[in-house]
Amino acid sequence: MGKLKIKSGDTVRIIAGDHKGSEGKVLTVFRDKNKAIVEGVNMVKKHMKPSAQSPQGGIVEKEASIQISNLSLLNSKGETTRVGYRMDGDNKVRFAKKSNEVI
Repeated sequence: MGKLKIKSGDTVRIIAGDHKGSEGKVLTVFRDKNKAIVEGVNMVKKHMKPSAQSPQGGIVEKEASIQISNLSLLNSKGETTRVGYRMDGDNKVRFAKKSNEVI
């Protein structure tokens, strides 16, 4: 399994699939499955059984995971970019390859 270039907290744009063009913040990343959950994108309806947390139960809308290959990082100008790594003094930093700025 290679290194993932997208971390939770990043702002991404979906570049392929049903939700192509939509943007959001990455909530969680599943490294073992190569997937991520993006805020407000790929919403699914889940039928919840009544429990202590939700005594009513019912149908809940929540985000489903998206393949990481379908996500592209956005830089500060709001354009998609690829991610690179370089040494900045003693620490390794991520940078946007399009604008060369540190993320």
